Amino acid sequence: MEGGEKLVPKGFPKLKNDTFLRAARGEETEHTPVWCMRQAGRYLPEFRETRAAQDFFATCRSPKLCCELTLQPLRRFPLDAAIIFSDILVVPQALGMEVVMVPGKGPTFPEPLKEVEDLLKLRQKVDVTAELGYVFQAITLTRHSLEGKVPLIGFSGAPWTLMSYMIEGGGSTTMSKAKGWLYRHPEASHQLLRLLADVVTDYLVGQVAAGAQALQLFESHAGHLGPEQFQEFALPYIRDIARGVKSKLKAEALPLVPMIVFAKDAHYALRDLAQAGYEVVGLDWTIRPQEARAQTGKNITLQGNLDPCALYAPKEKIGELVKKMLEGFGTQRYIANLGHGLYPDMNPEHVGAFVEAVHAHSRHINKHS
Repeated sequence: MEGGEKLVPKGFPKLKNDTFLRAARGEETEHTPVWCMRQAGRYLPEFRETRAAQDFFATCRSPKLCCELTLQPLRRFPLDAAIIFSDILVVPQALGMEVVMVPGKGPTFPEPLKEVEDLLKLRQKVDVTAELGYVFQAITLTRHSLEGKVPLIGFSGAPWTLMSYMIEGGGSTTMSKAKGWLYRHPEASHQLLRLLADVVTDYLVGQVAAGAQALQLFESHAGHLGPEQFQEFALPYIRDIARGVKSKLKAEALPLVPMIVFAKDAHYALRDLAQAGYEVVGLDWTIRPQEARAQTGKNITLQGNLDPCALYAPKEKIGELVKKMLEGFGTQRYIANLGHGLYPDMNPEHVGAFVEAVHAHSRHINKHS
């Protein structure tokens, strides 16, 4: 296939391994599917080599590089899904904000939102194809390049998490500036969250149109909110995005792909998240599998939740921890993952041991159950 044709979202190769999609939809699987958040990451020497010469966001804007980085972990490990290489902060960029990646510090907004008036600087109407078309091109190219090996996941940050970055100007241990807005400027906060929810909805629909076969919404900063603030400023938008995406996919005759919501540290909201319109609820490592099952019920697939730091353990220990995790969740209606992303100093061989342990132990449990 010629390069130009690879950017057309049609005529995709037939999917050979649909285990991840089957688990997401609650269908029976022969083994438990597994993928890792940040599986395309700095722990891989080939990732560091590919990224060496390029600015981070310039890499995000290159469909060819995003495709290469997305495929790298698939060449090493028998993962059951790929997730497109990108970043949640491309959405604030689409709204007109500048974001730069500062070495040793992480993503930084030179001019964060300080006053309510700053909302006027944001684009109120975003043409996602014009502003984020490079992500769609990366998805289409990658879907073709995967040759049907595994499904491709698209993603976005959720409104509260994006808002917190836009106000804090980067990472923060307290999120005090962003939370301060929720208390001092509730109306302006809702205005910003609504704008973000609308853009995220269109962005996710565009990803499916480009070839994404599942979607994950990252509410990475959920844990900074208490139950009341989460109910008011996060959950309504998480719900609206699921509803909006599904309704637009139907209207545009696009595939109704499974959706995953990952709200880190939001144990208090698991029951609500299970009823928010997502097929899969992602979990961090601080909740017991049985507890999560009890709160989410039988009609939801769970994803997670090995402590990422468990991958520093010897390989045999990783196998034991995986076995225990599988026994806790059960092998069905379950997608194995970490409770957060892979860290840059992790040993790729230990990632491989994690993936293989999930496959081996889940097959053994299924065979003997």
